[in-house]
Amino acid sequence: MILFPAIDLKDGAVVRLVKGDLEQATIYSENPGETARGFADLGFSWVHVVDLDGAVAVKTENEEAVDNILWCLGDKAKVQLGGGIRDRATIDNWLEKGVSRVILGTAALRHPELVREAAAAYPGQVAVGIDARRGKVAIEGWLETSKEDAVEFAKQFEDAGVAAIVYTDIDRDGVLTGVNWDATIALANAISIPVIASGGLASMADIERLTRPDAAKLEGAITGRALYDGRIDPKAALALLANVTGA
Repeated sequence: MILFPAIDLKDGAVVRLVKGDLEQATIYSENPGETARGFADLGFSWVHVVDLDGAVAVKTENEEAVDNILWCLGDKAKVQLGGGIRDRATIDNWLEKGVSRVILGTAALRHPELVREAAAAYPGQVAVGIDARRGKVAIEGWLETSKEDAVEFAKQFEDAGVAAIVYTDIDRDGVLTGVNWDATIALANAISIPVIASGGLASMADIERLTRPDAAKLEGAITGRALYDGRIDPKAALALLANVTGA
């Protein structure tokens, strides 16, 4: 069971948002690379990075920040990256730079053939991000909610070679109310693709929840604000999950 510490990037800094609202950004660090290296030193094997500016704009402002993260981590931890990845050239660029896994969100909804093409070219390195608001898929940095059902959308990629589905309940993100376990586990049970829970991980009780049998199919979970604010003890959380087999 993998615990992914989140690094959300806005204007080159590490921030946390509330329900994806860019106007509610708390800056935690001006040095993303140092933040990532700190997580690796604590024992995290992956870092989950989101380019918030890229998610809502055509051009990212965070390429230098991601480069810094990759350089600071070296081979200490892997990086999965989402936000603004909408074409093959961008996918190629990040994977060639050393990102271990890219996450396609808006592009997956609008151009599902891109997911299939990229997953075939890069086995194990392409994930689909499903951000849901009341069960419907949200896109464009959560600014737009589609009519697409999240579970039915995920099923479209069953035979595409997708490495994982990163499932975020937008209404739980950054508010420390706990993961939407019912929806997340229901999704994991509906598909064969490994699911990563995101949004709302609030405490060590949520970490313990990941050890229960019905969560065993999950590949892991992403933690953000609770980790930065000290509500989750990183070493205790990693120790708790060390012997849990996910996905």
